[in-house]
Amino acid sequence: MAVQRENINDLTTERNILIKERKLVKNQELRQDNDNGCYTCLDDWILFRQKCYMFYDKPAPWKTWEQSRRFCQTNSSDLVVIGDLEEQEFVSKNIKYYHSEHHGYWIGLQHVNNTWTWVDGQRDTLGFWAKDLPNTPGSKVFVLPERNPTNSWKQGVTGFLNKFICESDALKHPPY
Repeated sequence: MAVQRENINDLTTERNILIKERKLVKNQELRQDNDNGCYTCLDDWILFRQKCYMFYDKPAPWKTWEQSRRFCQTNSSDLVVIGDLEEQEFVSKNIKYYHSEHHGYWIGLQHVNNTWTWVDGQRDTLGFWAKDLPNTPGSKVFVLPERNPTNSWKQGVTGFLNKFICESDALKHPPY
């Protein structure tokens, strides 16, 4: 019986040591995160990978692509530039169906000089089109809610009204 108590005491001591070590590691990780500064967004914006996103979700009337872009720029941002599948999945998870299956959220992709170009000047390499790649000059692009993220982009014509997504760099606070 004495041996069992001694084993229990040893195990309890080891457990307490492990708990303390775990707390130390957690604190070190938190300090490292703070050393890099922390990132925040304005109210009603969502933080994702050091960027802030505003999903314009107001009731009608919605906005044309150009009006949407001006709205974003007035708020120190631009229409979202989707850089990879992970960002596309993030966008898809944060948009909701509204009005009809033909409405979505404007993104910063447009057809310029026979090329699909993002508002930051990059050429599109992802091509998450809902159907075959369209090619209408001057077209703008919106993402359809409740679709597979890899085939949810649709071209829209000038004057078509949609909701939209703005993107900006997150605000970085210096380390404490």
